[in-house]
Amino acid sequence: MDMKSLMRQAQEMQKKMQKIQDEMANAEFEGSAGGGMVKVVITGVGVAKKVTIDPALISKDEKEILEDLLVAAFNDAKNKADEGSSSSIKSATSGIPLPPGFKF
Repeated sequence: MDMKSLMRQAQEMQKKMQKIQDEMANAEFEGSAGGGMVKVVITGVGVAKKVTIDPALISKDEKEILEDLLVAAFNDAKNKADEGSSSSIKSATSGIPLPPGFKF
């Protein structure tokens, strides 16, 4: 393989990766728990933006349940963000021959 060609591909991939990182920082993912009674919105880099709680859940007796649902909703949103990031990275690096075991 031509070294110039490899360098050009590496530079193109670097530009694509920066674009994906910028897009992910601005992308929003919503996770939910309890049949949609608790919703969390986070950015693609895992920053929580918004939490929505169904008023029916707010009760002193259900505090522990609400806390568990918030954790579940956040983790659901984070998993979706990770899946979106992984998918974008795969599309950016397709067609570029990477050494075996090389990961981003």
